[in-house]
Amino acid sequence: MTSGGLTRTYQLHLPQDYQRKRDWPLIVAYHGRGNTGEGTELFSNLSTLPAIVAYPDGVIGEGDGDRQAWQGAPYSAPGVDDVAFTNDLLDTLSATLCVDERRVYATGKSNGAGFVGILGCVLADRFAAIAPVAGAFYPNGIDCHPSRPVPVIDFHGTGDATIPYQGDADRGLPAIPDWVSDWAARDRCRIRLHDRTIDPDVTVSRWVGCARGAEVTHVAVTDGGHTWPGADSYSGGGYTTQTIEAHEVLWRFVRRYTL
Repeated sequence: MTSGGLTRTYQLHLPQDYQRKRDWPLIVAYHGRGNTGEGTELFSNLSTLPAIVAYPDGVIGEGDGDRQAWQGAPYSAPGVDDVAFTNDLLDTLSATLCVDERRVYATGKSNGAGFVGILGCVLADRFAAIAPVAGAFYPNGIDCHPSRPVPVIDFHGTGDATIPYQGDADRGLPAIPDWVSDWAARDRCRIRLHDRTIDPDVTVSRWVGCARGAEVTHVAVTDGGHTWPGADSYSGGGYTTQTIEAHEVLWRFVRRYTL
């Protein structure tokens, strides 16, 4: 497809029983820096879910070899408006497929997850919930004032050496617990429940009592690397937990929400 004067590409997965007799939920999954939509489909298992899944491809950053990236990171291609591309992609999919526009969700890994954080801020009218994984939440100059409280489920490994769990001041990366707490405050959540540990290596934090029925959940993988939880193939460096499957956990969360 064409967006912003550029040719843009995406992988598209339709469920095996897809029929035009009803509208289907849609998941848009954004790859990490240097990856592709095809690569993300391989390790994420998102295509096993009962939803249409689109895996868009970023644009190669300036002076960045052949590594594709998304808006908001310091290495992304200058002048490329991936928010506008996302709007165009959603319009294209809605025009050609049976998409339930009330049930559209965004997920992504690393740089893609950082961009998902931007989408939560500026496209809350199009995404019912967001689910970043190992997110690279660089400073991006975008004021985050979503038009509605956005349900968020976030995954991150405490041993992530690429995007440190406790942040990286030199790169402007926040501590992940602070980023999640900011969303809980943004969604006007009143209660933080006691953390729940899932043996042996997963701790779940939840904020409830949020405005308009939203919820914020954080899934921390003890010693987890820069990886997609539950992945059976390479998704990044470090330890990959098999205690949970990220695609199953995020689906149980996001499917509760509609616009």
